[in-house]
Amino acid sequence: MKKTENPAVPGFASLGLDPRLVTALGALGYEEPTPIQSEAIPPLLAGRDLLAQAATGTGKTAAFALPMLHRLSQAEKGRKGVFGLVLVPTRELAMQVAEAIHRYGRELHVRVLAVYGGSSMSQQLRSLERGIDVVVATPGRLLDHIGRGSLSLAGLGLVVLDEADEMLDMGFHEDLEAILEVTPKGRPIALFSATLPARITGIAAKHLQDPVSIRLDGKSHGGPPSAVTGRVRQTAYVVSRAHKLAALSRILDIEDPTSAIVFCRTRTEVDQLTETLTARSHRAEALHGGFSQEQRDRVMKRFRAGATDILVATDVAARGLDIQQISHIVNYDVPNEPEAYVHRIGRTGRAGREGTAITLFEPREQWLLRNIERLTKQKIEMTSVPTVADLRARRLELTRASLREALLGTDLDSFRVVVESLSEEFDLIDIAAAGVKLAHQASGGTDDEPEIPKVLLQVDRPRPPAGPVRPAGVRRPKSPDAVTLFIGAGRQAGVRPADLFGAITGEASLPPGAIGAIEIADRFSLVEVPGEAADAVIQALKKATIRGHKVIVRREREGPRG
Repeated sequence: MKKTENPAVPGFASLGLDPRLVTALGALGYEEPTPIQSEAIPPLLAGRDLLAQAATGTGKTAAFALPMLHRLSQAEKGRKGVFGLVLVPTRELAMQVAEAIHRYGRELHVRVLAVYGGSSMSQQLRSLERGIDVVVATPGRLLDHIGRGSLSLAGLGLVVLDEADEMLDMGFHEDLEAILEVTPKGRPIALFSATLPARITGIAAKHLQDPVSIRLDGKSHGGPPSAVTGRVRQTAYVVSRAHKLAALSRILDIEDPTSAIVFCRTRTEVDQLTETLTARSHRAEALHGGFSQEQRDRVMKRFRAGATDILVATDVAARGLDIQQISHIVNYDVPNEPEAYVHRIGRTGRAGREGTAITLFEPREQWLLRNIERLTKQKIEMTSVPTVADLRARRLELTRASLREALLGTDLDSFRVVVESLSEEFDLIDIAAAGVKLAHQASGGTDDEPEIPKVLLQVDRPRPPAGPVRPAGVRRPKSPDAVTLFIGAGRQAGVRPADLFGAITGEASLPPGAIGAIEIADRFSLVEVPGEAADAVIQALKKATIRGHKVIVRREREGPRG
């Protein structure tokens, strides 16, 4: 939504929203609806089902929140129970959406509750007992409440699935199906997703009745909106793994981002990379699932205030972050799934601005980039890491810009005496060159950096087929570096592959494609993970709960499984 100082909001008023909502929007400084809001609000006000392809940054939260609040304001005064239900993939997004709905519905005195794992169950139970109008929930915790009988869906007026593709990527398919099965028939459902793969359209075909379909790009369902990638410059640098850290530091020096998010696969990688970038004079901070909410809030406050230039994060930690001005997105590793790439770069180039997406890849990962290009229908420029000469030229250009800015200033008189005295002994050009040299060195410019070896791309050859790999509880050949983890809960505890899949991707920040086979026995489960990530996964799962219980997690011991 575009902002203004004018409290009148004629664009929203013309959509037929409750005047109190229009007043609240005016107080928040919003001027007119975004495209997704203009197209989604009317059918949702009319009680129609909706299938919308909309990415982060398009204003989709207000697109479903405003009609939900309007319909709530028109509901019978004697209404009981929850009226609006919003399902989201992560606790960060749950809190963000709940806060937004609270702001929009302030004039209506709407009671909103965010329901997610890791927060106090007793506190959520007390809030539900007092009465709640809108619940924003992650699927797992919502099912816990439904099973307890603490949350009734009988009075629902609208159900929203926000970032549906992310929920499926995190292993919530069975949970979503279970929730939708107990949702009262005939209630309108709105499904929002950045991409529309077959799994999403399958859910829509099964649960949505004659839905209004919205695609911001006007293209087929197969690709992401052009709004996500069309205004983002995309470049991929080929580099060997041994030189990735040096390459990243050099690329950041060349690009000189005002604010950037660097995505990594694991918490360990986030911590190591943050430490290295900080040692190289970058203002970087880490963000991953191992942080408490208080720590996350402190990091985000510094990042939004500009005290930090670079946020190094895992995918899960960065989901649901509401940051408007990100100049650069960096994929330190190529995402295993093209959809993850779309979600990442959708965080730059927002609100009509231009952005830059940078990916570091090894030659063997070239096929992953081809998959991304097929999904986005856009070409990614593949090139080599900048040379020392490129870096020197860029640093000199930055020094030149700084000197030009100083020359345009008006406070040079006190320094003229130095130049005048030196001019009696040296040529003015030499004096200026010496000054440029000192300024260049003071800015961190050096001429002794080692060259990063160039890596040649292999000639294209047949590659594995595109598409994410999903564990389905069936054993497959174990990769050489895979480690099997023992988890002390199985079928008797109600554990399903989706529970383990969601816990590992959500708590350990491991990408979906990195998880191997999942095998569930009566009293235990076995999961294959990459060897280098095994310890981080074990520590993360020890702190988490699976189906509401703390479980034993360790490396599988050799010998009979019993």
